[in-house]
Amino acid sequence: MAEIRVFDTANPKPVCGRPLGLALHHATNRLYVCDAFFGFGVLGLKGGQVTILSTGADGEPFRFCNAVDVQRTGDVYFTDISAVYDVRFFSIQLETAISTNDSTGRLMKYDFKTEQVTVLFRNLSGAAGVAVDEEAKFVLVSKFIINRTIKIWLQGPKVNKFEIINLQPMPDNIKRTASENVWLAAAMIKQGTQSLVPIGQRINASGTVSRTVNFERWYGNKSISEVQEFDGLLYVASRLVNFIGVYKH
Repeated sequence: MAEIRVFDTANPKPVCGRPLGLALHHATNRLYVCDAFFGFGVLGLKGGQVTILSTGADGEPFRFCNAVDVQRTGDVYFTDISAVYDVRFFSIQLETAISTNDSTGRLMKYDFKTEQVTVLFRNLSGAAGVAVDEEAKFVLVSKFIINRTIKIWLQGPKVNKFEIINLQPMPDNIKRTASENVWLAAAMIKQGTQSLVPIGQRINASGTVSRTVNFERWYGNKSISEVQEFDGLLYVASRLVNFIGVYKH
């Protein structure tokens, strides 16, 4: 599941997968995968082929499975960007998706004990990134199409309600840090040219920004999809380049 091969037709069908989201549950060594074509799956300790756990929810197939995060209990939260566009055509039809405010994205939960997938939230405008709280009190979701990152409450008096915590353009994956902050892959408007350049923002659960890193020097105006912090380094990914950037901050 490391590449895409397609048939040479007007509407190419995927042969191999396109894994876009990965999340490791350390207690069980299960690596959960969001594959843009084949859905939600898992890879065991010994590796091998990904076992697909779900290809849809509530009778609706996943069309653009994108981001995944696993809570310490083993429950998994993942997103489906759109029910209209898939990864092959999304970049081409992005302007259409934005102009029509495509809000067919969904947030799902995979219950580790029951092995069932349920839809937690619908009508999301480009549900790109996800990060769940360690106690599963809330989950952060980025809405790529309308440039918002929201906090959805899973417990307490605000359950099933959400609040906007960030308005940075083109928010994509959200990755937790050891200090309970998250890194948001996004963009900002460059003064003078008004063009978008890629950035990573470290924010807390309320949206307070503690650090912004500009990656224009290495990525130009190409969007980035992920910023992952580990051992003092930032690992930066983009679907538009063939390398992983490592940034010492």
